[in-house]
Amino acid sequence: MGSLQLCQCQPPRMSEAWARLPWPGGAGCPVLCTCHDQVVDCSGQRLFSVPPDLPMDTRNLSLAHNRIAAVPPGYLTCYMELRVLDLRNNSLLELPSGLFLHAKRLAHLDLSYNNLSHVPADMFRAAHGLVHIDLSHNPGLRRVHPQAFQGLVQLRDLDLSYGGLAFLSLEALEGLPGLVTLQIGGNPWVCGCTMEPLLKWLRNRIQRCTADSQLAECRGPPEVEGAPLFSLTEESFKACHLTLTLDDYLFIAFVGFVVSIASVATNFLLGITANCCHRWSKASEDEEI
Repeated sequence: MGSLQLCQCQPPRMSEAWARLPWPGGAGCPVLCTCHDQVVDCSGQRLFSVPPDLPMDTRNLSLAHNRIAAVPPGYLTCYMELRVLDLRNNSLLELPSGLFLHAKRLAHLDLSYNNLSHVPADMFRAAHGLVHIDLSHNPGLRRVHPQAFQGLVQLRDLDLSYGGLAFLSLEALEGLPGLVTLQIGGNPWVCGCTMEPLLKWLRNRIQRCTADSQLAECRGPPEVEGAPLFSLTEESFKACHLTLTLDDYLFIAFVGFVVSIASVATNFLLGITANCCHRWSKASEDEEI
């Protein structure tokens, strides 16, 4: 008979940095945190690292308003009941790959007001229960991988506002059938031809994403700088679809022919001129002799 494999979690360790109070959920409640009804609140404690052990039945974990720069790999492995994770207003540069592999019940994730620079393809892997993701106010966030939100079929609210995004791939949003609210204002969008598929999809697919429509503006190209993102129409991208007609090709061929004739004539005249100069120079030398 096969054995049941349980999550192997380290027992609570006492240290100078962290002490614990008794807690019925398994591990003690870190002394710098408060624990009540499966809610662990460690916010605003000027923490530079995450508490090493939490009650096993934690559902709501707040680490907001600290100075946390990194989350250890596998940190959430033992917290199967986790529904809400609040990491806003910290100093996070990135999250370890596979952090949410065992957080299958996680529904709300707040990563706003950090220093994230990109959202990789595997960032939310296996966190299929996510309903709300807040990535706003990450000023260095310049890239979202096309498969960053792959598999998040229950995601309803996505906040990407006030970052450094100039472009967002349509592929990153196409696989989100439940998406209702999308916040993208406050980014330096470059509204060139590559932006047209995303804008077309937004107009046709999202009905309530216009809550921050006045905040979403084009930073470039110069001809649309400052224009509201959602004010752009198919006419705005007309130049992206210019095609040549038969008359255009005939005109180009004619111009090419004329240029070729002009080039031949110019070379012919230059050759005659050079020959005349050579003869004149030789005649002058003979007269001097």
